[in-house]
Amino acid sequence: MILPIAQAATPGLLGSPFLLVGVLFVVMYLTMIRPQARQAKAHRALVEGLQKNDRIVTQGGIHGTITRVDETTVVISVEDGTRIRVERSRVAAVIAKDAAKTAAVEVSAN
Repeated sequence: MILPIAQAATPGLLGSPFLLVGVLFVVMYLTMIRPQARQAKAHRALVEGLQKNDRIVTQGGIHGTITRVDETTVVISVEDGTRIRVERSRVAAVIAKDAAKTAAVEVSAN
């Protein structure tokens, strides 16, 4: 009895499995990694640009005005002279100075 010779596997739709993995990596990079890096860069610029008298919103939802800026923290005045010290990295947004209170520049999604 004669056995048939095994035929070479024909490449699929995208060629080889290695090419498919490469395409999946590129898609994942463009949809997940790159936007997150861009968002982190924008937040870093926001934190570095904090100044006294900026109206801010923290990640915890506290609204206030910056009264002092230190190297790693800011002191915000909340209401009636109440002051809170907050880490600079926990500032989520700076409220636009020439817009209404509800208009905020959103930097952090979460």
